[in-house]
Amino acid sequence: MSGSQPAIDIGNPAGRVAVAMSGGVDSSTVAGLLLERGFDVVGITLQLWDYSGANLAAGKGRCCSPADVADARKVASHLGIPHYVFDHTAQFRQQIIEPFLDEYTRGRTPSPCISCNRHVKFDHLWRMAAALGAEQLATGHYARIASPSAGSEGPARPQIRQGEDLDKDQSYFLFDVPAALLARATFPLGGLKKGEVRQEATRLGLPVADKAESYELCFIPDGDKDSFVAAERPAATQTPVTVARRGGQPLGTAEGLHRFTVGQRRGLGVASSERLYVLDVQGGSHNTVTVGPEEDLYASRLIAANCNWLAIDAPLAPLRVQAQIRHRHTHADATIRPLENGDFAVQFDAAQKAIAPGQGVAFYADGLLLGGGWIATAALP
Repeated sequence: MSGSQPAIDIGNPAGRVAVAMSGGVDSSTVAGLLLERGFDVVGITLQLWDYSGANLAAGKGRCCSPADVADARKVASHLGIPHYVFDHTAQFRQQIIEPFLDEYTRGRTPSPCISCNRHVKFDHLWRMAAALGAEQLATGHYARIASPSAGSEGPARPQIRQGEDLDKDQSYFLFDVPAALLARATFPLGGLKKGEVRQEATRLGLPVADKAESYELCFIPDGDKDSFVAAERPAATQTPVTVARRGGQPLGTAEGLHRFTVGQRRGLGVASSERLYVLDVQGGSHNTVTVGPEEDLYASRLIAANCNWLAIDAPLAPLRVQAQIRHRHTHADATIRPLENGDFAVQFDAAQKAIAPGQGVAFYADGLLLGGGWIATAALP
């Protein structure tokens, strides 16, 4: 490619920038591009999963694994920048793994990547960055961020927009990060396409330029969520579950609520002449999985709890938005309405398929991330 440098989303070279380096091509390219532009760059890698004993022997986990840490070190050495590795396995277990297990054993569908962004990438990692004298924290997120325009009223609020590459956009995962933690964050890849990032990695001679991407949860690289939850919570996952049609007609029994999520079609463990989908999962004293035809999966309303607001203050009146109910979901027009208890009712213009309690719902206005919350219930009466 030509010697011209691509435009990246970051200000003028001033002060130290810490780069969250996972050992992958995206974060490695961020470090290379910033260094090339004259920034004082330091790399930070958090080890988040226990790679000793049985876990190492079984090959469990790929969350900043030894190979990934080694790749990050190779990149830092290639670039000639300082690189630090911090052990945060205990915090990751407490704030990400345990809630993930709790949610599945309660019959909900968690989104640990959203929680990881809030509690790990923009909390623990930023603390490490600040301790190393960094004034900014750069990550490989495919999202764009800017400060409010001059003359804006009230406290400064981060203006996060979808990444230029909508197929890779990761702004959805940022809705729960407190605005204050994003004040000094920067996403240099927000204006680039994935192919362009690969080209830049090759041009910079990075040793991870051709490294494959990982699409599974970082701590469950084989994608077998059921086995992971069962191994971690054996007692909770052996409880009998009733599988029934809407209306109460029992079809059979199964073991463990963790094996079911709203929208699921395969692995229901019951025989039927028609194609059935999971419509609802109820834990506690109910322990029931409700199934039915695909058309019953659609709901036009949900309740969003524990909302976090970024670009705006919490709305005090109904507001038109585009809502995203999971990663890869197409934004859907909706109206959100504040409730007396602090939650928000979301009314979609058109019914949406498989709204799963436990997942996040992000609110946008023409690509600007306003904020979001956690889906408490769907299909309100």
